[in-house]
Amino acid sequence: VQLQASGGGLVQLGGSLTLSCAVSGFDSDDYAVGWFRQPPGKAREGVACIAGDEESPWYTDPLKGRATISRDSAKNTAYLQMNNLKPEDTADYYCWFRVTRTPTSAEQWDYWGQGTQVTVSS
Repeated sequence: VQLQASGGGLVQLGGSLTLSCAVSGFDSDDYAVGWFRQPPGKAREGVACIAGDEESPWYTDPLKGRATISRDSAKNTAYLQMNNLKPEDTADYYCWFRVTRTPTSAEQWDYWGQGTQVTVSS
């Protein structure tokens, strides 16, 4: 499984960004996908995730009402749209993938993509 994250960048206070996470090497919908973020000098934290049934996506409290996570199964891509961005949203954002069935011998439970940097300027 490989994850390719993109969409980070520099955005002004109150602006919007959409992060993308393209998934390859996994041929079923038995996975959850989401993002963690790591602000400068702080620990990595969960931001949002969505399961294969796309029911009940989860968001960290600071992003509730400002973010929408979605997935396009046809494109094997997940998206995180963030609006009304604040300086405290500045972080490296990491795409995360979890297999939600028993992994095969060639799989593992969790995979990570490379970080994509989001910087919110005030």
